[in-house]
Amino acid sequence: MNQVMRVEILNRLKKINPNPVIELNFSSPFELLISTLLSAQATDNIVNKVTAKLYKKANTPKSLLKLGVSEIIKYIKPIGLYNIKSMNIIKICHILLERYDGKVPSNQMELETLPGVGKKTANIILNVIFNIPTIAVDTHVFRVCNRTGFASGKNVNQVENKLLKTVPKIFKKNCHIWMVLHGRYICKARNPRCDVCKIQDLCNYYEKNKYLYYAFI
Repeated sequence: MNQVMRVEILNRLKKINPNPVIELNFSSPFELLISTLLSAQATDNIVNKVTAKLYKKANTPKSLLKLGVSEIIKYIKPIGLYNIKSMNIIKICHILLERYDGKVPSNQMELETLPGVGKKTANIILNVIFNIPTIAVDTHVFRVCNRTGFASGKNVNQVENKLLKTVPKIFKKNCHIWMVLHGRYICKARNPRCDVCKIQDLCNYYEKNKYLYYAFI
């Protein structure tokens, strides 16, 4: 895929959704940090259901520490890996209060030192909260980039590096969310909805499979 095609894809995604919003519900940087942590191997929908109840009870480092691991587990048990996630939440609360006055840091290295926080989570925080033009690569972004040919790579780091090199600065702020939403609702893992896709004519996957696709409809 050449750069002209990439820009056209981004322009179309922008036209479809000029002001994309992350689907995790939050009302503070800290809430987004915890919600993103919880979203690992879980859907945004189940995370939002869990945190709607949790954040009514506790939504700050101090209040979550007061709640404790055992009580946090009761709230987040519907989510996978709830034991380790609850312990990481407590550790994060301690660190934020001891080092950052209870605030979420705006530095990638500092974010990645927090328990359970990897590069993807750090990039989401930097992008959504601090408006830094980073591009987080999750399973949806990885799939869309490889399937379409937008930025192919064998691992997340390769895809992220290609995106940072090829995505023009004006698109970097929203690129992650556009691709997440496209992967979640259109370019699905098992049954991609090529029939309603607005970028199918620019997509390597569709070009390779269009004759087979039309044979079954």
